[in-house]
Amino acid sequence: MLLTDLDLERWEQDGFLVLPDLVPADACDELMTRGSELVARYDDDDERSVFTTDQQDRHSDDKFLRSGATIDFFWETEALDADGNPVLDGAVGFNKMGHAQHDLDPVFDRFSRQDPLPALVSELGMTDPLLLQSMLIFKHAGVGGEVISHQDATFLYTDPVTVVGLWFALEDATVENGCLFAQPGGHKGPLRQLFRRADGGGTEFVDLDPTPLPELGAAELVPLEVTKGTCVVLHGLLPHGSHPNRSGRSRQAYSVHLIDGAADYPAFNWLQRPNLPLRGFDNARR
Repeated sequence: MLLTDLDLERWEQDGFLVLPDLVPADACDELMTRGSELVARYDDDDERSVFTTDQQDRHSDDKFLRSGATIDFFWETEALDADGNPVLDGAVGFNKMGHAQHDLDPVFDRFSRQDPLPALVSELGMTDPLLLQSMLIFKHAGVGGEVISHQDATFLYTDPVTVVGLWFALEDATVENGCLFAQPGGHKGPLRQLFRRADGGGTEFVDLDPTPLPELGAAELVPLEVTKGTCVVLHGLLPHGSHPNRSGRSRQAYSVHLIDGAADYPAFNWLQRPNLPLRGFDNARR
């Protein structure tokens, strides 16, 4: 068994697990190198999409809505001027890369399906784990943006809720450079919102429960300072986020979100994968 009884008890109690040294440092380096290679190949077609945690900005962003089946790049707010022109190049101006590199790129595929990840999600109770979404999060020194407190199930909804996030520290993550903050036990609360495709096009938030999420800086949120190679496992209902990175050190991370194939994944979810079937940890497509 990869997880101890104490690990499983903490998972049930806290809604997250911190697993140091789950992946080797050289695998983290390989992933960052590959990310840099893909950034260098970026072809700026003037369809620049900015990633912010106020997802209301996504109403007319076709590039974002296509990205469930592609490898696309999303800019930091501070990297573009008022007219949408870059003031920083992509090497430091990108917020993240997503959302299907785990299926479309061999290096990301290998990292996302390496041992002991199949055993990990199995021990957490997933019967048919499917890799739905991946993000390389750059969090560049000085410009890395804030990620407000949120629940992953808001954006990747299944019935019942099954989404689990695997967040890998590719570099040391500290309070100074924008580590994760999470609310222990917060996964026991309700799902507050759904972010979904609107009937008339674009996207919308649908309110489900008025219970407020804890804001960054609230005492309920604790910092998850971790070292390179650590995997943080996040329950889909767990409130979590991160402060901006104003330090002189980057905080790259890689995140994979899985859902259980035994649950329903509604067509109203913003992330769709036309012509790109879901895969588990083997090569079979679903």
